[in-house]
Order: sequence, then structure tokens, then C-alpha cells
Amino acid sequence: MGFRENLKSELAYSGMLVKELVAKSGVSKHSIDNYLNARGQIPSVEAGVKIARALGVSVEYLVTGAEVKQAKKEQTLSGESLTIARLAEQLDDDKRQFLIDFIKWLKLRKTGTTLEAGR
Repeated sequence: MGFRENLKSELAYSGMLVKELVAKSGVSKHSIDNYLNARGQIPSVEAGVKIARALGVSVEYLVTGAEVKQAKKEQTLSGESLTIARLAEQLDDDKRQFLIDFIKWLKLRKTGTTLEAGR
């Protein structure tokens, strides 16, 4: 996927409207509409950085759909894992803890181990 598709996908994922992106990024609505239309104009580096920051993603992600590898020891998340992590960040603390406990339960269920008290 290219910039146009990744931008559309990220807008849908974030639930952000174009007018909100315009306000957060400082990039004109006309320009953003050009990036989203069928011809898929590519933004300048400066506009791309502003849009990526407003959406909370890297420019590389918007251009390639792949996250930049960080530190050597840091594990890179798959696309699905990244989506789960982003959604979890939007939850309040109680719901996030519930999600963590549920995922642990699913993992233990798969291995046949029982859940220990105290997490």
C-alpha cells in the first residue's frame, strides 16, 4: 500500500475526520484532500511529518505501511499486534488490565496451564 491508502487507513483507525487532521497538523484541507483523492498526490516531507505527528505514527509507516525498527533489542510488533496495542492504549486502566488478564487467560488456555492468583 502507498501513502494514500495508509493515510486513509490511519484516519479510519483513529476515527479522526479530515477537518480534525487539518487542525492538528496545520496542513491545508485542500492538500489533504489531494493526498486522499484517486490520483494520490504525495506530500512534501514537511507535510508528511506534520500529518504523521498528528496521527501518532511515523512517516515511514504512512509511506510504506511498515514501522521503523527502534533499538536493536526492542522487538518489532506485527501489524495485528500493533493494532491491538494502539487500541489498548485508548482504554482506561481497568479495561486495559482486563484485556491483559484476558490475553493471559487465552494463552494459558492454549497451553492447558491454569491461571495463578495475583496475575
